[in-house]
Amino acid sequence: MLNTLEVVTTVVVGVLVGVEFAVAFVMNPILNALPDDSTQLGHAHGGRMLGAVMPFWYIGSLILAAVWAVAGWQNDGSGLVVIAAGLLILSVVMSVLLLVPINNRNKSWTAENRPADWKQQLNRWLRFHYVRVAILIAAFALLVIALV
Repeated sequence: MLNTLEVVTTVVVGVLVGVEFAVAFVMNPILNALPDDSTQLGHAHGGRMLGAVMPFWYIGSLILAAVWAVAGWQNDGSGLVVIAAGLLILSVVMSVLLLVPINNRNKSWTAENRPADWKQQLNRWLRFHYVRVAILIAAFALLVIALV
């Protein structure tokens, strides 16, 4: 049972990392290469779509890691799982405090009501997102190391 939990947790966090990596290094450059109206509308749609699922994915990943840390406390690598869970907590806190407020504003913008500094706000979101991706990659790497 613990083996299944370890694999499921690693896969769930790994796919989360892949999606967030793709947002940072594939989708955002594509959207930012479009004309302004399309750029902003694409970011708003992405914010609505991913904003609906990511809270569950982040919290679910954190819960899985926490359960693994508790269930496998006596096993080698449990310290790595605890650190990974701490990094996942940091990613959730960072999301709630820094990224979600910008995303909540962005997802309601249209060409008619967006603020003059909308590009600066999206760039600030992206800078925070790069840091969050690095934190998620570190958490995932620790889970992989703990798994093997």
